[in-house]
Amino acid sequence: MKYTLFSLLLLMCMSCSKGLDFENQSFEKSTNLDCTENCPSIKIDIPVAKNAGTISDSINNNVFTTVKSIVDFGDKPNHSKNYNELAQSFIQNYEKIKRDFPRDHFGWEAKIEGEVKYKSENIINITINHYTFTGGAHGYAGLRSLIFDPKTGKKIPNEKLFKNWNLFKVFAETKFRQKYKIPKDQPINSTGMFFENDVFQAAQNLFFTNEGIVLHYNPYEIAAYVDGSRALLIKYEEANDYLITK
Repeated sequence: MKYTLFSLLLLMCMSCSKGLDFENQSFEKSTNLDCTENCPSIKIDIPVAKNAGTISDSINNNVFTTVKSIVDFGDKPNHSKNYNELAQSFIQNYEKIKRDFPRDHFGWEAKIEGEVKYKSENIINITINHYTFTGGAHGYAGLRSLIFDPKTGKKIPNEKLFKNWNLFKVFAETKFRQKYKIPKDQPINSTGMFFENDVFQAAQNLFFTNEGIVLHYNPYEIAAYVDGSRALLIKYEEANDYLITK
C-alpha cells in the first residue's frame, strides 16, 4: 500500500515538473501536376504545445483554427483536422482549378511561420507570420497575434489585458496621431488612413515584446495595400498604467 501511494506521488511530481513546453513542427506539400516554374506549394512551421494536457490542447486548437482561417480558400467548408490535411487541401484546391482552367498559368503559394514570441508567468504570445498567393496582382502578407493564459490555455481577448479598454484606446489614439502626424483637431482619416466610420480603433493584433506592446495593423486594415502595414510601439513605462498583467 505504501509502495503504491509512493509511486502515485512520484508520477504526479514527474508530470508537474514537465510543465508547458513548445516544439516547432513543419508540414510541407506541393502539387503533383506537371510544373516547371512557380510550382504551387505550402509550408507550415508552427509551435505545438506539449506536456500540459488540456492546456496544450486548448492552445493547439486555437492556433490550428487560426492557421486554417489563413490557408482555407475553398468554396466548401474545410473539414481538415490536422496540418497535414490542411496542407493537402490547399494543394487539392489549386489542382481542381488547374484542371478546370488548364490554359491559365498561375501558381499558388502559402508560407506560415509561427513562433512563441513572448512568454511570462501570465502570458504566452504566439506570433504567426503568413504569406499567401492564389492568383491576382500580388499575394497577401500579414501578422497574427494569439495571446494565451498559460494556466488555462485559453485565449485572452485584447480588452481583458487592460484595466480599462476604452481609456487605453484613447491613449493609443493620442500616440498613433503623434507617430503618424495626424493633427489632434482633425478626423483620424484626414491624412489618408482608412479607419471605419472615421473612428480610431486599436489594432486586432497586439504583440508583447521586451520593450513594450505593439499595435500592428496589417495591409488593407487601415491603409492602402501599397502603404504596407502600420505599427505602434507603446513602451511599458507608459503601458503599465493601463495593463492588468504582462
